[in-house]
Amino acid sequence: MTKKILILHTGGTISMSEDESGKIKPNERNPLANISLKNKSELELVTEEIFNVPSPHMNPERMLQLSLRIRQAEAEGFYGAVVTHGTDTLEETAIFLDLTISSNMPVVVTGAMRSSNEIGSDGLYNFRTAIMVASSKESVGKGVVVVMNDEIHSARYVTKTHTTNVATFRTPTFGPIGIVSEGHVNYVQTIKPQQHLPINYVVDQVFLVKAYAGMGTELLRALNQTATNGIVIEALGAGNMPPETLPELQALVEHKIPIVLVSRCFNGIAEPVYDYQGGGVNLNKMGIIYCRGLNGQKARIKLLVGLSAGLSGLELKKYINN
Repeated sequence: MTKKILILHTGGTISMSEDESGKIKPNERNPLANISLKNKSELELVTEEIFNVPSPHMNPERMLQLSLRIRQAEAEGFYGAVVTHGTDTLEETAIFLDLTISSNMPVVVTGAMRSSNEIGSDGLYNFRTAIMVASSKESVGKGVVVVMNDEIHSARYVTKTHTTNVATFRTPTFGPIGIVSEGHVNYVQTIKPQQHLPINYVVDQVFLVKAYAGMGTELLRALNQTATNGIVIEALGAGNMPPETLPELQALVEHKIPIVLVSRCFNGIAEPVYDYQGGGVNLNKMGIIYCRGLNGQKARIKLLVGLSAGLSGLELKKYINN
């Protein structure tokens, strides 16, 4: 049986080239778009250049376009999909897709840390590996995964950890869920299924703030606006805030603006365990939502998806806490 794999190119370093001065710039056309890879005869690759933008130009509206296209692809009989993407915001697009695509179809997001004509370019290799993972029966039902540098990571937890290293994508605390070795796709962990919300539009005005020693009310007060739909805060330690922020946090809660707390720490999860002024126990009682295991940028995407699906109150809290 022929397996149809949809290739969606979005741009990023994997599609760029280095010029004579050493600057890396986008090409008019993705250099991977017309590459012919040596695939097994049972694979049919269908390529679409849905975008050609640098990673910082990605936004939730474009993420939604990707999600809708992949959902349509399943109805069209595709076996799997590969998305090539710039690495700066790759993890956010990956978790957006993971939260909004409910099918068992393998979806793989990949990219590159070196442009297409640099020495040691990793783009073509990652692209080939991603196709291998997307066409593997082992990937069915695994959710959206990120494949880079011979490792398979869950879209839920993977993050970019280095500005230039080809081994930049890591999964803190939990590690990769699989590896690719000698042409074989091997999964070594399973991820607990999560709730999927197949949204058709996205809200805006969902913000991300980082806590710091001596933080006051200025930033939070600026966000206390009727247009603000939600706020994610990378809190201190296990999920604590400087006491000076408490009056404005209370005001935001009273104005029914959802506030989600994660930890600014690289490893571990946010939990309401400390019982002092600004500690997690009191923040939890105040009505602030704790999101366990996600970093700030991923928690923002999850809050955005939940709000776009119309969730609020206890329903939104349960969704974020899951």
